[in-house]
Amino acid sequence: MCFEKCARCIGATLIPLAVLAVAANILLYFPNGETKYAERNQLTNLVWLFEGIIGAGILMILPIVVFISLEHDDCCGCCGNQDCGKSCAMLSSVLVALIGIAGAGYCVIVSALGLAQGPYCLTDLGWEYPFNDTHGSYLTNYTSWSQCTEPKHVVTWNVTLFSILLGLSGVELILCFVQLINGLVGGIFGSCCHCQEDSSCDNVEVDMYEFTG
Repeated sequence: MCFEKCARCIGATLIPLAVLAVAANILLYFPNGETKYAERNQLTNLVWLFEGIIGAGILMILPIVVFISLEHDDCCGCCGNQDCGKSCAMLSSVLVALIGIAGAGYCVIVSALGLAQGPYCLTDLGWEYPFNDTHGSYLTNYTSWSQCTEPKHVVTWNVTLFSILLGLSGVELILCFVQLINGLVGGIFGSCCHCQEDSSCDNVEVDMYEFTG
């Protein structure tokens, strides 16, 4: 049962990560807590890709539910064979893990692009992406951040939140990949249904008792 417990642990860990990713993505729409920039569409275009809300958030719901339920999903009778039940459940989790990998990977890519591009802000030349051609070098050149006069502290705001999204989705990506391996190993090599220890498969216990008696 160690494979199922591992999956449950991964699923439980994904819950706060997904919630935080959604929250971080929402905050990107409100620099310094102000709503006027979203209303005027004066935000970086990448925030409208909903990388944290969809990629690292909504697409994690199915993996979370499936991974957590694996420990109690005996699937006895899969393909007409009770012993293959757990294997079927573990192998099905591999497909779900791929969905999680796709969602987290999407968030990783968009967040990295957001950091490289920099914020959309007001400079002496008007509203523009002043750091778009710096290839991310502005991240360590703090004096250049003063180019953005509005929204206030928008560079810090964007860098912080995109970094959080990158970190959260990176962890989600790793966890889903671990479950992909866990599901493959558990489905192919793991003990299938352990029906001798499960009351739902008590018919196997009866056969064993008659044989030993």
